[in-house]
Amino acid sequence: MRRIRKGDDVIIITGKDKGKRGKVVQFSRNDRVLVENINLVKRHTKGNPMKGTQGGILDKEMPIHISNVALINSTTDKADKVGFKFLEDGTKVRYFKSNGEVIAD
Repeated sequence: MRRIRKGDDVIIITGKDKGKRGKVVQFSRNDRVLVENINLVKRHTKGNPMKGTQGGILDKEMPIHISNVALINSTTDKADKVGFKFLEDGTKVRYFKSNGEVIAD
């Protein structure tokens, strides 16, 4: 079970995009996440008339290391650490360490 999952709202805590917020789009490899509109780079693409694509310079999202993002606590609206605990019925859930609130999945 991962501390950060696809669809979570995260904040960037280090790097050139520090302080920006976004939603996790996908995981690439084990230690990198793709966050929407974060870590944009210029990609020079060549056009292909057979496929109908136009060439030029495009902005592309690149993966960022998972240690550089933190989950946003919706009640405090700040970055927060995530832990795991078991409920009475035996299900494993994520929770915010600052206030003990269970994260809805």
